[in-house]
Amino acid sequence: VQLQAFGGGLVHPGGSLRLSCAASGSIVSIYTMRWYRQAPGSQRELVATITRGATNYADSVKGRFTISRDNAGNTVFLQMSSLRPEDTAVYYCNADIFGARGLGNYWGKGTQFTVSS
Repeated sequence: VQLQAFGGGLVHPGGSLRLSCAASGSIVSIYTMRWYRQAPGSQRELVATITRGATNYADSVKGRFTISRDNAGNTVFLQMSSLRPEDTAVYYCNADIFGARGLGNYWGKGTQFTVSS
């Protein structure tokens, strides 16, 4: 099982960006999918979670970020708007996946984006 994230880059303050993360491999079912971020010099923090359509967000991104999944359920998105310089970080996707080897927690490689004028 692999998770691969896409969508990093440079964004101006106030701009928008969408990250995506696709799961592949011997997948039976995907349960919770998450986005984390880690800014330079900071600990990794949980940004958003989606479980069977129910979503939760860190207070710092509520009202600005939206997490969603595609119909097949194997891809998770993070739509971000009203971006701020403090949103600059490496973003990681994470998921609880039941695969050929049973239930496991998987991480994707991070995707970096920078909010700067």
